[in-house]
Amino acid sequence: MATQLKDDESQFLQDSFQQQLSRWNRRRLSPGFPDDWSADRFNEDQRMARLEHAFIEELRAEVRVEAAQAPTDVDGFIAWFEGLEATGPGQHDSLFPWLAEDARMDHIRWFLSQEAAGEAGFDDLVAMTQVKIPDRAKMELARNYWDEMGRGNIKGMHGPMLGQLVDLLDLDTCIEHTVWESLALANAMTAMATQRCYSWHSIGALGVIELTAPGRSAHTARALRRLGLSTSQRRYFDLHAVLDIKHSADWNEEAIKPLVAADPRRATAMAEGALIRLRCGARCFTRYRAHFGLD
Repeated sequence: MATQLKDDESQFLQDSFQQQLSRWNRRRLSPGFPDDWSADRFNEDQRMARLEHAFIEELRAEVRVEAAQAPTDVDGFIAWFEGLEATGPGQHDSLFPWLAEDARMDHIRWFLSQEAAGEAGFDDLVAMTQVKIPDRAKMELARNYWDEMGRGNIKGMHGPMLGQLVDLLDLDTCIEHTVWESLALANAMTAMATQRCYSWHSIGALGVIELTAPGRSAHTARALRRLGLSTSQRRYFDLHAVLDIKHSADWNEEAIKPLVAADPRRATAMAEGALIRLRCGARCFTRYRAHFGLD
């Protein structure tokens, strides 16, 4: 069994590495031109891809034992997976009731700055994850993606809704001003979606976001409402407090169930991905509480 490192002993769970990985992800995933290619860039991409892989393997080592205990039959796995909403790492953290009931606007602005800076873009993650996966699961990811795209209405796109809140509150989403825990969450999600050996991990990680986001979104929406933001201004969080409940049920039924039925090994990979996502989130919440002096 792999020996788990403390965060401060890891070469990956640090500001310098997570900022470097975030900048690399921003560059490599941005549209470009053939003239952008160079041997130096190719060599840098190879180096960073190896480091990214080692980063995810370190996160896997943290959850491997727990994930191996997840059932690999369909019904058993779904019961285990849905149970993460109540018992998974970081769930029902005391940070969120405090945000809803007591946080000042400066607290909310700092919190949302961290969350927005660490947002990897659910729509893009789904789009990258669905490549070459089996048809039934791909259809569910396509329906989910279509919702993220506002079902064809640009004003309903989820990403720009968050972007509007960033602009409204003048949030600071600079990589250098973002805590490494938030960057690590986004970087882990990006790695699982882009490295095809982690495709099943990504499906588990994305599915657990849908499962666990509604409660946190509802608390955040309450905070914004208490502080005077209008319905349209807090729409991103109001929407996810409700819509993700249906998304989660459909994801479990139409994506996870048929994938596990076809190959039980996928259950263990999805369990690892879900636990990686939740542990990354829990690290964020612990760091946020420490910043606010709540511990």
